[in-house]
Amino acid sequence: MNTPTSNNEKLTGSWWGTDAVSVWYGKVLALDRVTFRAAPGQVSAVVGGDGAGRTTLLRCLAGALAASEGEIRRPAARQIGYLPAGSGTYPDLTVAENLAFRAAVYGVSADPRGADYLERAGLSAARDRLAGRLSGGMRQKLGVIAAMVHQPALLILDEPTTGVDPVSRVELWSLIARAAADGAAVVLATSYLDEAERASQVLALDAGRELAAGTPEQIVAAMPGTVLVMDSRPVGDAARRAWRRNARWRVWVPDGPAAALGGPAALGEPVQADLQDAVTVASLARELAMSGGDQQ
Repeated sequence: MNTPTSNNEKLTGSWWGTDAVSVWYGKVLALDRVTFRAAPGQVSAVVGGDGAGRTTLLRCLAGALAASEGEIRRPAARQIGYLPAGSGTYPDLTVAENLAFRAAVYGVSADPRGADYLERAGLSAARDRLAGRLSGGMRQKLGVIAAMVHQPALLILDEPTTGVDPVSRVELWSLIARAAADGAAVVLATSYLDEAERASQVLALDAGRELAAGTPEQIVAAMPGTVLVMDSRPVGDAARRAWRRNARWRVWVPDGPAAALGGPAALGEPVQADLQDAVTVASLARELAMSGGDQQ
């Protein structure tokens, strides 16, 4: 087993991330040789379903979890901002006290930077309110601000927009974009692929393994075959390559002999695939390959 190196302040370069990192929880392999890059001034997204390994990867990158194998490249601890799953705030402190405490830990002042972030997030009027009395969206925004108030070189956010209302999501993305514009390498985990399309780089994980990686455009361009849209689910083998999206069904038609759908599925209309389609197709292709299906 290789010995991981991490928290290395002497490493310089234009990225933070991991090289072939694996993590074992007892006999369970949570990450399987995952390589990930996060560049300063950019937002990188890690996507995947439950159990995909997103939180494990982010915890390794933040220094909260040791890797079993591989290398982790990150700045010094004081140059990392980390929002774990949840708001990461103290409910018995006010909004202003939360920011002042976090800033003091890093040896910086919360003002005027914190005041600017609160204004951007629509929290200025709530600065004297206890964090425990904030709405879910407001707590998430406070958690993001607390993680970035010291202007970290690496900002790590674990599902910052999950369960947040649409308006708060827009305000959260304004904060995230601000952190990147200030030069931070921003890494966020999200289950929303429409959000991941805003990122410069995307890593899709499945059961701890890389499913797809690259820019959103590169991932879509690498998708094999065609996606059709239909009003009803197809029958036969095509049903294994179908998924519901909104009120209609989408069907992946691989290249090669398996492309012959036949029957009602032939009535499907080709659509321009997006990141959600490409990641879904990558997952289907892996599943079919493992089961000996008809994917070519």
